[in-house]
Amino acid sequence: MEEELKCPVCGSLFREPIILPCSHNVCLPCARTIAVQTPESEHAAGGGGGDHADKLSLHSETDSGYGSYTPSLKSPNGVRVLPLVPAPPGAAAAPRGAGPASSSLTCPQCHRSASLDQRGLRGFQRNRLLEAIVQRYQQGRAAAAAAAKCQLCDRSPPEPAAVLCEQCEVLYCAACQLRCHPARGPFAKHRLAPPPAHPGAPGGGGDGGGGKGAGGGRKLPTCAEHDLENYSMYCVSCRSPVCYQCLEEGKHNKHDVKALGAMWKQHKAQLSQALNGVSDKAKEAKEFLVQLKNLLQQIQENGLDYEACLVAQCDALVDALTRQKAKLLTKVTKEREHKLKVVWDQINHCTLKLRQSTGLMEYCLEVIKENDPSGFLQISDALIKRVQVSQEQWVKGALEPKVSAEFDLTLDSEPLLQSIHQLDFIQMKCRVPPVPLLQLEKCCTRNNSVTLAWRMPPLSHNPVEGYILELDDGDGGQFREVYVGKETLCTIDGLHFNSTYNARVKAFNSSGVGPYSKTVILQTSDVAWFTFDPSSAHRDIVLSNDNQTATCNSYDDRVVLGTAAFSKGVHYWELHVDRYDNHPDPAFGIARINVVKDMMLGKDDKAWAMYVDNNRSWFMHCNSHTNRTEGGVSKGATVGVLLDLNKHNLTFYINGQQQGPPAFENIEGVFMPALSLNRNVQVTLHTGLEVPQSVKQPKLPNN
Repeated sequence: MEEELKCPVCGSLFREPIILPCSHNVCLPCARTIAVQTPESEHAAGGGGGDHADKLSLHSETDSGYGSYTPSLKSPNGVRVLPLVPAPPGAAAAPRGAGPASSSLTCPQCHRSASLDQRGLRGFQRNRLLEAIVQRYQQGRAAAAAAAKCQLCDRSPPEPAAVLCEQCEVLYCAACQLRCHPARGPFAKHRLAPPPAHPGAPGGGGDGGGGKGAGGGRKLPTCAEHDLENYSMYCVSCRSPVCYQCLEEGKHNKHDVKALGAMWKQHKAQLSQALNGVSDKAKEAKEFLVQLKNLLQQIQENGLDYEACLVAQCDALVDALTRQKAKLLTKVTKEREHKLKVVWDQINHCTLKLRQSTGLMEYCLEVIKENDPSGFLQISDALIKRVQVSQEQWVKGALEPKVSAEFDLTLDSEPLLQSIHQLDFIQMKCRVPPVPLLQLEKCCTRNNSVTLAWRMPPLSHNPVEGYILELDDGDGGQFREVYVGKETLCTIDGLHFNSTYNARVKAFNSSGVGPYSKTVILQTSDVAWFTFDPSSAHRDIVLSNDNQTATCNSYDDRVVLGTAAFSKGVHYWELHVDRYDNHPDPAFGIARINVVKDMMLGKDDKAWAMYVDNNRSWFMHCNSHTNRTEGGVSKGATVGVLLDLNKHNLTFYINGQQQGPPAFENIEGVFMPALSLNRNVQVTLHTGLEVPQSVKQPKLPNN
């Protein structure tokens, strides 16, 4: 956690930390050293003094400070900062009425420029929460310093350590430090710090015993602009606590202002939730380190086994193999060293990430222990983002070994003696691929389509040339191939609604076909959700409301289809008449994909429809009109379409009442919802509806 408590400029623990607009922190003394002043806006009257950097005026936020000033300082943490530029010659002779100096401060971490107003650095908020944590950390470290012993003393027992050299990583008492580590020569640039706290020391990361005292004994913070007012509200827009007097003065009129306590609890909950994610990743990283260390041992053992086999084979050959044997041993050694190096690099990289995450977690836990809502909210947004970013750094594949413990090398000792000089390793372990792993979190269904995803198991080095995906018929029948290729994600459309499908996948290469994966069961939707299809609609059709509302630009009837296709099951949808002028004849029903779209639905042999006016309706197919039924539609009416492919018939409803007998029977094949209308009608589609359970008595048709 100590890295979280160090200033990015001076590298020491924070002293009077202030919060920059970019949410990073910096010591107040360090902020004075990195403030940048533009020469042409200097004060004429020489009123600078020691507080000059605190009284700088407004400066453009878009000026990063790099145009006129070159970074020349470098902090102990390696962050380049901008020096405070002295006043140009002749500034004192400027007229008394000259404008105020313009100044900005560049964040040493993200390099964003922040302008200073007339209050200068006092305009930035003080990070009281961080200051309290630093103070508690220093107290714990001081308590532990007494237990630390000098590592170079020849006395028994050794003297207590006074300093720790961060470069040498050695503890020194005062006498040994003067004798063995003088502040000159090569030691002049070494950084001496107080002895670190050990885990058992008070305040060294236990239950934070000083937290309650520090939090309970501190005076409640008051508003920076109204000394007598405590913070009671939080401005979400400004991300700053405010008092009631600030609100009464109208400074946050149009801002989103909420109760301080409620926002405190909300942000604490968000930080805790994000912290849980990082904690889970840290746990996985620890387990991964154990796996890597076991991998080291396996690589060592397997490498020795391969060396022994190689020596045995080479010794069995004639003397001509002796020189070739040395070359082959070298290859095995290089392979082992390469694998070891890769694994060690992963261990070091993962250890570094884990240490950073652990430090951030400890810091966040200390922040959560604080009882200062306003101080917490000053840094909570930035801290939540940091925790989320820390969680995201464990990207896919980060916790998987880059190499395997296996050595895919063997010797073929069959070649004739004249081929000895060409003797080399060959890969004899090329087998059929292993079982693919179905990624259930990525498998899903939507309407009558299913999506499946899979991957090969880790540490699998057998080549894969492609995959075969198989699906049954949705009714417990035999599997059939639905996809063959190299992709690991496949979507199958046009399945039956309200059906259960079984799917499995296998991989293949030049050696053959591997075993099947586990079978995954996928359930398609009970009811269909669909819209009008703009890609297949007549060009005069106008769609809106996310393609759920249709009208037409022409006085002639034009056809539009739905995006769903049905070949099995029972389906019901409704169409609401939003506009009905001059008594047109809209037609509702079903059609094939290749239906004629520039005339009324039902006039060709590709559609089955009911067309209706304001008084009566007719059924039509192949331009044959049947079953005239009294009762029409008007503005606000609802037309229902019931397609029962189990009984192979089509039924229509108007305002919830069946319109005539079942319109068409013995229909087979694949059908799409269809509608024809002209510019006098506007219709809105409603889908995903349950099939009507109670059917009213149909109206009697008039022949």
